[in-house]
Amino acid sequence: MKSVIAARGRTRVACATPRKGRIFSVVRHFAIAAGFAMTMGAHAAYPDKPVQIIISFPPAGATDVLARAVGHELSAELGQSVVVENRPGAGGAIGLVAAARAEPNGYGLYLAASTNQAIAASVYRNQAASLVKDFVPIGAVGFAPHALVVPSSLPVNNVKELIAYIKASPDKYNFASQGTGTLSHLEGQLFVDANKLRITHIPYKGSSQALPDVVNGSSIMMFDSITGSSGLVKAGKLKFLAVASNSRISLLPDVPTLAEAGVKNVAADNLFGLLAPKGTSQEVIDKVSAALKRVLAKPDLQSRLAAQGAELRFTPGPEFGRIVAEEHRYWGDVVRAAKVNVN
Repeated sequence: MKSVIAARGRTRVACATPRKGRIFSVVRHFAIAAGFAMTMGAHAAYPDKPVQIIISFPPAGATDVLARAVGHELSAELGQSVVVENRPGAGGAIGLVAAARAEPNGYGLYLAASTNQAIAASVYRNQAASLVKDFVPIGAVGFAPHALVVPSSLPVNNVKELIAYIKASPDKYNFASQGTGTLSHLEGQLFVDANKLRITHIPYKGSSQALPDVVNGSSIMMFDSITGSSGLVKAGKLKFLAVASNSRISLLPDVPTLAEAGVKNVAADNLFGLLAPKGTSQEVIDKVSAALKRVLAKPDLQSRLAAQGAELRFTPGPEFGRIVAEEHRYWGDVVRAAKVNVN
């Protein structure tokens, strides 16, 4: 629409902006502002949907028990469901890779058995992901030491008797592990090498698959998490001969360490921790870390997991990251010295 405008005796034609156009412009600006506010609000509201924790082992083992217990408490702290997904196999590599490839938005986290991953990184040298390079540490969760378990039916009551029993029948027996390249495997291999035993390694995909064959005697020994095997010990189907930690644990005060039983240089405290894919914002890392610290300080959770052989102990992300890097260096040297391979 055109209008005639008089100005200082001259007449000129101008295009007037329709009222409808002015309204559209105002609405458009409000829409942009509202969209920006919604975006900022959504970011600040993390988490606004369920959070997934990926683990590298099947149900019933130490990693699974820790992930579900801690995840349940995190759910209450974060105000969203926390779902655990088991991705076992390849010494932990399958779960590691799946977690590393998750969107770095805080909705896909990884609970790592970091000692296991440090070992696997040297055994499986062409892994598609690295715990050190592809993740941001949120915080350590605690420790779940391993123990040497044997069938209750086996006629031995200590480590010295087990060694003599195996040596009496070379190449007759098997030892089980949670999988090739796991801490369970390396502990078993170091034990075999230290005592010059002739016994065959049988790898499984985690404790839940391996322990039944230890119970029935198909394999006569295994290094397993106390968390995973304590139920079978209480049921009278397995027995602990020694703990593979640096010192005795409060849950099993009468069970000696391997060093006390005469086997040196086979010890690991088996550290666990929570991490996020690289690229996750510091704001999200800080929020989950603060929630994790509150969770691990809960006395009821501490006592429940202590009764299963796990000791909860929060360590901040940066310090946990340094420990993870050091574990990779240490266990890399151990793996090379032991000449462990995936064959």
